[in-house]
Amino acid sequence: MIRKELEIINKLGLHARAAAKLVKCADSFASEIRVTRGEQSVNGKSIMGLMMLAASQGTRIIVETDGTDEQEALAAIEQLIGERFGEPE
Repeated sequence: MIRKELEIINKLGLHARAAAKLVKCADSFASEIRVTRGEQSVNGKSIMGLMMLAASQGTRIIVETDGTDEQEALAAIEQLIGERFGEPE
């Protein structure tokens, strides 16, 4: 299992479209993926769970991946967040 703290940097935060992109990315890996904000931890493959985190711009989350492709999964999620989910700002 590996984990990394990441910051949500896009202007709108982890809204529905961004959460859907994160789920699509997570679903492409066999590893289990958990996303945590504060005391709340959710399945990274659940759009409803991710939206319940209410992660706005500047929020720090912890992404944990566990499985055969955990490093690739974490790298892909980190890249997606770093690219602001494909949003301009």
